[in-house]
Amino acid sequence: MEEKQEIRKRKIRKVAPEEKLPFTEHLEEFRWRLIIVISTVAIWFGICYNYSTNIIKFVQKPLNQKLIFISPTEAFFVNLKVAFFTAIFLSLPVIIYQLWAFVAPGLLDKEKKYTLPFIISGTLCFLIGAGFCYFVVLPIGTKFLLGFAGGELKPMISVDNYISFISRFMIAFGAVFEFPIVIFFLSKVGIVTPEILSKNRRYSILGIFVLSAILSPPDVLSMFLMAIPLMCLYEISIFIARIFGKKAAEGKVVEGLSGQGVEETLEPSNP
Repeated sequence: MEEKQEIRKRKIRKVAPEEKLPFTEHLEEFRWRLIIVISTVAIWFGICYNYSTNIIKFVQKPLNQKLIFISPTEAFFVNLKVAFFTAIFLSLPVIIYQLWAFVAPGLLDKEKKYTLPFIISGTLCFLIGAGFCYFVVLPIGTKFLLGFAGGELKPMISVDNYISFISRFMIAFGAVFEFPIVIFFLSKVGIVTPEILSKNRRYSILGIFVLSAILSPPDVLSMFLMAIPLMCLYEISIFIARIFGKKAAEGKVVEGLSGQGVEETLEPSNP
């Protein structure tokens, strides 16, 4: 038992930035961090399963009507599905930290100080995106979609289909709301600049509508309900890149000027 604990500590130990590890050790470290994530989700799953009925009542509110099940096993598997997705939401801080800890050895010391802000902001952005989907998008979207039934058709929605629909939609919104966080770190390392984002705005808007059409239900309203926040997030990302990417850009300018000055001193003067 002690030997296994020692191996585990060795596999997920902190790696120095200058230390080079073989590819197999990176895979082993990734495996142990994945085990931690799975264990966390499993613990939350056991807790959430006891409250799955209350969770189903909560996610049912945007629909504002009773759900049905059409097979003997559907209700049982829906409780498992609800508990699983809720466990993932509650495990987000651990998931984000393990992801950060895996890539942190390749970062500089000044970049590692963003560990805690990254975990907090990443979790908050995901929850804000999921909350925006639940409180704003789903009530409008479901009302719009059910409006096509008219007076001749009576909607009888399966609980399994509804839970799959709402879970996929909320996870998609939570993921796209992480976009400013991604742009922040890309601008800090100099990969993305506000000039690049502004110059490619038209292509990005086209990509946003394509992505929204893929992630949202197959109707125009849901696509726009996802595309509009994404376009706002894109503009916010440009603002973030201008503020936090400014130092990196200035550093490159200074470096370029200093290099130019060195070259000028080395050039022989004309007689």
